Amino acid sequence: MSKALYPLVAIVGPTASGKSALGIHLAGQFDGEVLACDSTQVYRGFDVGTGKVLPAEHRGIPHHLLDLLEPQEVFTAGEYRRRALDVLEGVRQRGKLPILTAGTGLYLRALLEGLSDAPTRSEELRERLRQRAVKKGPGWLHRILHRLDAERAAQVSAADTPKLIRAIEVCLLAGRPASEVYRAGRPRLEGFAPIKVGLMPARTALYERIEQRVRAMLDASWTGEVQRLLAAGIPETAKPWQFIGYAELRAHLRGVVSLKEAIKTIQRKTRHYAKRQITWFRKEPGVEWFHGFGNDPEITEAVAAFLRQRLSTGRSASASGNHP
Repeated sequence: MSKALYPLVAIVGPTASGKSALGIHLAGQFDGEVLACDSTQVYRGFDVGTGKVLPAEHRGIPHHLLDLLEPQEVFTAGEYRRRALDVLEGVRQRGKLPILTAGTGLYLRALLEGLSDAPTRSEELRERLRQRAVKKGPGWLHRILHRLDAERAAQVSAADTPKLIRAIEVCLLAGRPASEVYRAGRPRLEGFAPIKVGLMPARTALYERIEQRVRAMLDASWTGEVQRLLAAGIPETAKPWQFIGYAELRAHLRGVVSLKEAIKTIQRKTRHYAKRQITWFRKEPGVEWFHGFGNDPEITEAVAAFLRQRLSTGRSASASGNHP
């Protein structure tokens, strides 16, 4: 493997499409190591509901970028990029093939394309904006952003409070429109040639797999995990409580909703999340798409054959790729 242009495999696709299983399989075949690219799996203690592969199922394959921080800590796409770059360099020095299992499109974009050099978060400013928004009512944040940066305001829904707050925060802290800040990107990933593989199961089959997966997570003591997290005193303001399923199971344990209602809500939200992922990854350039699940033997064979060809020719992932 050339140090000048080292291959990097990135597996993309919606939740429950089998990215982790495929990543482990390919790592075994191609002497690789797996790098998680998931905004939920960086938090310790939130394991079952985030779909972390158990260490016993790693098959001896090193896994990286999991369990990086405590639930109360703040993590950003920029911080993910910094940590991932360090891990990638270590994998390259060991002569292994890095294989990203990417469920969070923003993290993948941050790593491959870089991010704007935006100001770091200010929790004090964010809290002030949240409080003012409650007092001023719906639409206030969007009106403020429009005054500061009409271009960015046109891109953000008036109902998307987190994005509105972040955009206003960037405007105020940077002293210029957020749209200008976002256009000033960091350098793209250097020294690596990404090879992008996409999993795109049939929609009906994917939704069935999602329902099965939610029930399998519950069978794997997801509720017990939530009980332990509550007993540990994890603050309700901690970001992981916002992850799909955790708030619903917490409400169930407190007697607010039945388990049946919680399961239906989790399944529905997961389907909607999968749709958003599909929309995001369809726009990702240079992806070779495979229409099935990552643990399907036919798919794993096809992907392995594709990788053997790509790795032998050394072509970069800048080609247009197939379309889903």
